[in-house]
Amino acid sequence: MNFYQNIITRRSIRKYTAAPVEPKMIEAILQAAMAAPSAHNEQPWHFVVIRDRTVLEAIPKFHPYAGMLAEAPLAIAVCAEHAREKDPSAGYWIQDCAAATENILLAAHGLGLGACWLGIHPRPQRQEALAALLGLPDGVEAFGMVALGHPAERKPPAQRYLPDRVHHDCWKS
Repeated sequence: MNFYQNIITRRSIRKYTAAPVEPKMIEAILQAAMAAPSAHNEQPWHFVVIRDRTVLEAIPKFHPYAGMLAEAPLAIAVCAEHAREKDPSAGYWIQDCAAATENILLAAHGLGLGACWLGIHPRPQRQEALAALLGLPDGVEAFGMVALGHPAERKPPAQRYLPDRVHHDCWKS
């Protein structure tokens, strides 16, 4: 599949087979994540690869949309180390981590895996619970998480293009 088709056909997958994800695939996904653009090239991201069933099963207790982690063989938590930011008040870490997360989703799909983005930031209760569960050090903030695995469901491409949302040169209703 070409790259454009990879983008257009990617869908959130919430059902997985029991097959483990090969370490080489995980490394390729993380390489793609770290190839994301980053403001001032600060690259504040850190990634926690979670395979421990106890940890995966604890997450839905504080995240209402994380039920798929009961089946997913792994998840990747995307976090930011604020000390890597030149100007922490700017908040570019959010954009950097979002770009890295999108790269995870696209890389997973391109490798034939299923993935689903689980929002953590800006929900303080989710951020604090995940930080405690993963033992994140002070100065490292949880941004999001991606459930990953071999898909046990197939979804057709979504048709989301809306021409009325496109404006040229200025906003015209």
